[in-house]
Amino acid sequence: MNSINRSTFLLTAALLLVSFASPAFVKPGITKRLFGETAGQQVYEYILTNTKGMQVKLITYGASITDIITPDREGHMGSVVFGFDSLSGYTGRQNALMGAAVGRVANRIAGGRFTLEGKEYKLSSNIHGGSHGFDKKIWKAEELGSVNEIALRMSYFSKDGEGGYPGNLKVDITYTLTSKNELKIDYRATTDRTTHVNLTNHSYFNLSGGMAATVADTEMNILADQYLEADRNIIPTGKILGVKRTPLDFTTPQPIGRRIADDHPALKTGNGYDLTYVLRNQGGKLKLAATAYEPYSGRVLEAYTTEPGLVFYTGNHLNPGVTGRGQKPSVKYAAFCLETQHYPDSPNQPAFPGTILKPGEIYKSQTIFRFSVKNRKP
Repeated sequence: MNSINRSTFLLTAALLLVSFASPAFVKPGITKRLFGETAGQQVYEYILTNTKGMQVKLITYGASITDIITPDREGHMGSVVFGFDSLSGYTGRQNALMGAAVGRVANRIAGGRFTLEGKEYKLSSNIHGGSHGFDKKIWKAEELGSVNEIALRMSYFSKDGEGGYPGNLKVDITYTLTSKNELKIDYRATTDRTTHVNLTNHSYFNLSGGMAATVADTEMNILADQYLEADRNIIPTGKILGVKRTPLDFTTPQPIGRRIADDHPALKTGNGYDLTYVLRNQGGKLKLAATAYEPYSGRVLEAYTTEPGLVFYTGNHLNPGVTGRGQKPSVKYAAFCLETQHYPDSPNQPAFPGTILKPGEIYKSQTIFRFSVKNRKP
């Protein structure tokens, strides 16, 4: 490992729960509790548990994934995503979209504006759906599913003009935990006026379950031969470039930290990996997009998606000021994000896959995070 001191791996991973033994069998189901209140509204937490003891925790604030607990190669359970102990962490300024649903349009839009059907729309912000995007809304929750698939549907109604976007938009996100240790995320939206929609989830993964403070040794494999060139503000220029012979190439598994400090414009601009990969899958079918393997715990994460793009972000701006679960401080490169989505700035880039949704149409997208382990020791 080159750019990050290996000694950091001996630290307890920031924002992660301590591992605990996995039970042989757990009764599957959903539990609900009051998580807190904000702006006079109650926020609830839902815990989805499958027969293998895997858990997914969600709150109605931002339709956010607050925790995912999975077994390592020894069968010990541990948290693999970052989160906070209380609602104040999610509503506070230090929350960098931890586990949140992002929309109405995820990622960046140049100048915070676009023209649609001859009319220009000015947005409240140029990134992640605006200054008060879906990540800051209270969602309605409905319990669904069966023994093999425990599910929770989150719903939100985005009024015409919210964030500067046209159209009343009805959004449903269904989180399903299967008996195969898969978390399925199904997005659905309809509108009464032509608008733009691009939804994603912003979970921060560290698969070590408390064994590694950074993700530098996690081996990443991304099924993409190209990426989007971006300017100094990480806005796509419109050019699509190849990854071969660059430190951006993850077409074969590579430790995340091996080349993260290399002299490459994308790495310098993003202070690490923060770029959009053009996935080989451009047909809208559910296919494998990326695989991450964490050598200390043996955990494997496979990301499947119907989306054409994958934003790979390595927590470049995490720092000790971000104190999360257990009041533990974070560090740079403590986690990575795999944000499945359409390309950033698509509303201003006609050559990119379109994000327009019209009345009578249904926006649909699916992402699956599949968890497993490798038996070999590091």
